[in-house]
Amino acid sequence: MKLQEEHGFLEDLVLRQLSKSRRVPLYRLEELVSFYPAFRRTPPAKTVVHVCRDVTCMMGGCESQTALLRERIAGQDDVEIHEVSCLGRCDTAPAVTINEVPVASSLPEQLLDWMEGRATLPANRPATDSRPRRCDPYPSADERYATVRRMGLDADEIISRLDASGLRGMGGAGFPTGRKWALVRNEQADTKYVICNADESEPGTFKDRAILEELPHLVIEGMLLAALTVGAEVGIVYLRHEYERERRALQDAIDAARARGVLGNDAAGTGRTFEIEIFVSPGGYILGEETALLEALEDKRGEPRNKPPYPGQYGLWGRPTLINNVETFAFATTIVHYGADWWKAEGNGQFDGLKFVSVSGDVTAPGVFEIPIGTTVNELIELAGGMTKGDSLQAFLPGGASSNFLPASKADTALDFDAMKAAGSMLGTGAVIVIGQRHNLFELATNIVRFFRNESCGKCVPCRLGSEQAVTILESVVGGASASELDVLPDLGATLEQTSICGLGQVALNPVLSLLSNIPNAVPKSE
Repeated sequence: MKLQEEHGFLEDLVLRQLSKSRRVPLYRLEELVSFYPAFRRTPPAKTVVHVCRDVTCMMGGCESQTALLRERIAGQDDVEIHEVSCLGRCDTAPAVTINEVPVASSLPEQLLDWMEGRATLPANRPATDSRPRRCDPYPSADERYATVRRMGLDADEIISRLDASGLRGMGGAGFPTGRKWALVRNEQADTKYVICNADESEPGTFKDRAILEELPHLVIEGMLLAALTVGAEVGIVYLRHEYERERRALQDAIDAARARGVLGNDAAGTGRTFEIEIFVSPGGYILGEETALLEALEDKRGEPRNKPPYPGQYGLWGRPTLINNVETFAFATTIVHYGADWWKAEGNGQFDGLKFVSVSGDVTAPGVFEIPIGTTVNELIELAGGMTKGDSLQAFLPGGASSNFLPASKADTALDFDAMKAAGSMLGTGAVIVIGQRHNLFELATNIVRFFRNESCGKCVPCRLGSEQAVTILESVVGGASASELDVLPDLGATLEQTSICGLGQVALNPVLSLLSNIPNAVPKSE
């Protein structure tokens, strides 16, 4: 990534020089460059525009916007426009970046002014103000990191508080956090690692982006608590490359923590060493899968590993590795600080704790909301300003693009792991996509399956071929073919679920299969 930043692209000479200086075979470099979408082998134009094409941005009119921009810049050789996968800016759908700077405007004239240099691009740096969040125990910056200084090396108490709270991984899998930390702690090894997975790349998901910008100190402290608990000296934040603004906020917080002695050779006065570095991903949704992430960190193609062994046993460079996502580390700090009783009291009724949720789609004020667990989808929509344009709710995705569509009749379901499972979907990444009556659900489901097809790493045959076949069938039906073509999808979906190596293939057909089961009226009927 650094070489590309310096040269603008990776030409043959640059790769040959790198091969020689690092004594790495050229074919190894070529296989990496050809795999990761952030790398390019040709010089970029003066202005490179990326427009997201995925589900929330499709709802926001990305297709017509892209067509209009291409029409307006026709004949200009110094401008490139590319349709790309999710940019993590679903709250500004259709999301656009210009020379990798996110621009929050869908007005064509404003975009053209930025593209053609008549207006200065917004500053790609962290915001200076942020709203107060319930999970942040520190009223002022001077009070930060008091939790780790107080708890020190009391690993038993840290794990006990996490266990008692019932905190589960907030990246989608929902594995008990205290149990995961204990498993890695019990592994016998001289070297262990702590990794924060900040590669959220699923359409509709952008909550971690807000946490990194607003609450990076909680993430850092959570990683340090984890390191002291499991016995690690190195922490890595694996960050998607589209999050430059958030990278700066996080790096500023890391530098400030190091200056205060929170990081370093005597981390938080414990006598133990712990440092955190940021690794910027070269792109690809598949890298959110924890073993694919590890492969990327080891300078390999980001293809998922077969499991077992699991990362907690055999992770980065073969060492025990604790991997949690951004929100999980932030909440770990909160729980260790306040205790499990406080955490449970923050829930709504019979539910425990807090949750960050990203809301996008047909709401007046999309964004990231910190809510009590147990808040219903209807209540969340009201927090987001209600439905837009006088529209009414048709359906929603409660946990990002990989979750199942649910009809409006289930919008009183609580945003909770078990409640969403009982309703026929999942909490997943905590990304609620709200869909009004004006949208064709079958076309939206086709868009999502196309995303998974595009993002498949291609390692396993069922995912590589199955997702392609599914898209071919769906697009043919959208184009007017008989709906009887859809009859093969349940069996195809079962095959992918049972035989794909990782979660991408296992959920790739969920969107359309959930329409068949949960909202059958949205699916074209056979003649």
